[in-house]
Amino acid sequence: MTATEFWDTHYATPRAAPRPNVRLTEAVAELPPGTALDLGSGPGGDTLWLARRGWRVTAADISGVAIARLAERARDLGLGDRVAAERHELAETFPEGRFDLVSAHYLHTSFAFPRDRVLRRAAHALVPCGRLLVVDHGSVAPWSWDREARFPSPREVARSLDLDAGEWTVSRAEALSRRATGPAGQAADVVDHLLLIRRAR
Repeated sequence: MTATEFWDTHYATPRAAPRPNVRLTEAVAELPPGTALDLGSGPGGDTLWLARRGWRVTAADISGVAIARLAERARDLGLGDRVAAERHELAETFPEGRFDLVSAHYLHTSFAFPRDRVLRRAAHALVPCGRLLVVDHGSVAPWSWDREARFPSPREVARSLDLDAGEWTVSRAEALSRRATGPAGQAADVVDHLLLIRRAR
């Protein structure tokens, strides 16, 4: 099974209306609306939350099923003019444009994927004073499909991007705990690794 087939199958079953990731809402709530790129947008909870707040959002995902469903939701909510839903295999293609915010939440996969290169390209797609928000898993939840995963720290992720410190600055690099609910309704404490990088003027 290819990565595209896997994620199309994953998103094929209709789901409840998607919700935004809590780390996005915390980190972005005070920012003025601008242009945003949602990398690995999935069902679109982050994209729709940003669009409702006045952002113009490009949503990019490998799954054509997820992208089509997100575009339909945006139109139904009257947000179609603020959301551009695009299918991208980020290892091969990347959305055009320059952005005030690039958000990458849980951009993990068991398939071969040049994550550092993709995130480095995302940093270069920022306008001056733009922000790259990377939120990763920092612990294994009871319902996780990868029980042997290793989670690099936010500082390790920042170093792996090899960005010029004179042009990009790490604003936040934190491990944050929260109470999460799994797909079967079970609850557990999990850790998120949050990295926020700001491009200089």
